[in-house]
Amino acid sequence: MTSPILVPVLGDQLSRNISSLDGLSPAQTRILMMEVWDEATYVKHHKQKIVLIFAAMRHFAAELRAEGWQVDYIRLDDPENTGSFTGEVVRAVERHAPSEVRVTESGEWRVARAMEEWEGRLPCPVTILPDTRFIATHADFRNFADGRKHLTMEYFYREMRRKTGLLMRRDGNPEGDQWNLDAENREPPKEGLRAPPAPKFTPDETTRAVIELVGTRFADHFGDLEPFGWPVTRDEALEAAEAFFTRRLALFGPYQDAMVHGEDDLYHSMLSTSLNIGLLDPLELCRRAEDEYRAGRAPLNSVEGFIRQIIGWREYVRGFYWHQMPDLAEANELAANRPLPEFFWTGKTDMRCLADCIRTTREDAHAHHIQRLMVLGNFCLLAGINPRDVQDWYLAVYADAYEWVELPNVSGMILYADGGNLATKPYAASGNYINKMSNYCKECSYSVSKKTGEGACPFNPLYWHFMDRHRDRLESNHRIGRIYATWDRMDDEKKSDYLESAQKFLDSLEPARKGWARD
Repeated sequence: MTSPILVPVLGDQLSRNISSLDGLSPAQTRILMMEVWDEATYVKHHKQKIVLIFAAMRHFAAELRAEGWQVDYIRLDDPENTGSFTGEVVRAVERHAPSEVRVTESGEWRVARAMEEWEGRLPCPVTILPDTRFIATHADFRNFADGRKHLTMEYFYREMRRKTGLLMRRDGNPEGDQWNLDAENREPPKEGLRAPPAPKFTPDETTRAVIELVGTRFADHFGDLEPFGWPVTRDEALEAAEAFFTRRLALFGPYQDAMVHGEDDLYHSMLSTSLNIGLLDPLELCRRAEDEYRAGRAPLNSVEGFIRQIIGWREYVRGFYWHQMPDLAEANELAANRPLPEFFWTGKTDMRCLADCIRTTREDAHAHHIQRLMVLGNFCLLAGINPRDVQDWYLAVYADAYEWVELPNVSGMILYADGGNLATKPYAASGNYINKMSNYCKECSYSVSKKTGEGACPFNPLYWHFMDRHRDRLESNHRIGRIYATWDRMDDEKKSDYLESAQKFLDSLEPARKGWARD
């Protein structure tokens, strides 16, 4: 018998069109899938995130077997499980004596470095193939970045529109004669705003077994284990996508920045978990959205906004991650060193906006992008929280978080820790922004209209404390430099009130105990 080709498939590579399987037949292939302890615990991932990945892996393996593929599947509780990708590949090579190990590149730096060492440990060649599920190659991003002082996403996005033809006219111009309609997508929530709910999927026997496993083996991890309703198969993911396109896409654009207590999903797609593990393809989603526009069922601003999040932002942060690593992981341009507060894990804070965003994070392993950026992230930026603590938190708590997408968003977009390579300004805001874009402030223990002193919204003094302590670095920024003219017009007493109120609040923060994110 001819030696087979061994194809390891990772937990975020659950796609039939994965490059490592391209051109292979079931007869010549052994697929290796591994539930490994190291990947579930290098940060202590949310319980639902672990359920999502393991359950999706088990369903994908079953589908492959039904198609005739031979799948060597290593469960977490297998007594021989070494707990690492490398250990399991070594064992699989001993079992199958393959002629070659063929694998699609990892999305994460540390796993990619481990893959590069496999050939030195194995008695057969190792081929690492590019991940062709992304639209932009690493070379595409390098070509975009070469010679640019600022890696502005907007120009990269335009290149992706031209490359894919999405929302492009035959004359080479963008549909509607504008590339970006973000200015039309910032509507504050209307009173009583409600959206059709996103589908939730009842766990089957396979998923229930994983839920039981996670409840036993990962009991000390953050987050509620149940109810669990994420899609774990391609059919479920397609059903979730269809529900978004037919019921929520039309109003996604105007209200994508809105935040409403009790409306955790609102008009968002809730598809990032399926997209990031491979159950859905980015281009198929974008073309489906474009079809809704062409058919007159969804307005251009909503469709363009959705497409921009995928072929613009998602592709951009992936390229940025590989272009900036490994330095990005250690970047701390603003010298932030305050530990993450304990309430980020417990949710016990009187700040209603933060409490609600942490609640939905704990319950569902999800919060939408404005909650992540302008509430949770804005607080971390203003309070000067250590980037490593913040990175660990975002990576651990969200079901769609992988380092390639989480790290650029947190380090560059949220914390400005990279010094402005990704974002052209720090996304700092006072309580006024949150009050405009949400209904959180109406029933908060703090008053958003009060600027300093007892009962004032902490975001208000924290904003000016942040601006004051980083003046030397930020005053020359053309997008926010004019803010210092407002600061300079304040009398000394008012400035002191802001700074003293902020410092008093910062001094009251209880740092998180050890062991939440890493043992």
